[in-house]
Amino acid sequence: MDSIDLKILALLQTDATLSIAAIGERVGLSQTPCWKRIQRLEADGVIDRRVAVLDPVKLGLGLTVFVSIETADHSRDWLERFAETVASMPEVLEFYRMAGDVDYMLRVVVADMQAYDAFYKRLIATLPLKNVTSRFAMEKVKSTTALPLPVATSARHSPRLAAGA
Repeated sequence: MDSIDLKILALLQTDATLSIAAIGERVGLSQTPCWKRIQRLEADGVIDRRVAVLDPVKLGLGLTVFVSIETADHSRDWLERFAETVASMPEVLEFYRMAGDVDYMLRVVVADMQAYDAFYKRLIATLPLKNVTSRFAMEKVKSTTALPLPVATSARHSPRLAAGA
């Protein structure tokens, strides 16, 4: 990836609805070379997908919960069944296997406490869990989908993170 690819990615992370012409103009390319770069970035899996980011509050989903899970069972079979079950729950937006004192971390978005309680009951009914801890977000201070992109430096073109990214 060169600096033009990184500029294209930065633009797409900000607004994926930009036309190829607008992106090309901003990065100094005509439409065809710009489109070919975007196609290559998609084929290489750098661009995973292009989506609309929705406002959960305006959709009546005002409660974000971070759920820490500890389990006594660390077998492959248990993990596969647990992962399949949790991944199928639409309220779970993010699901991580962790290092440290917590085995799994979920980010759950629901309408309210009653909806979370229903989710929690479904979750604990799936498989045996040692401990489930829920932390409720009071205020969203920062939320972004934009990754901090590296920038090429003049010394050997080794990447470094862009300031303010």
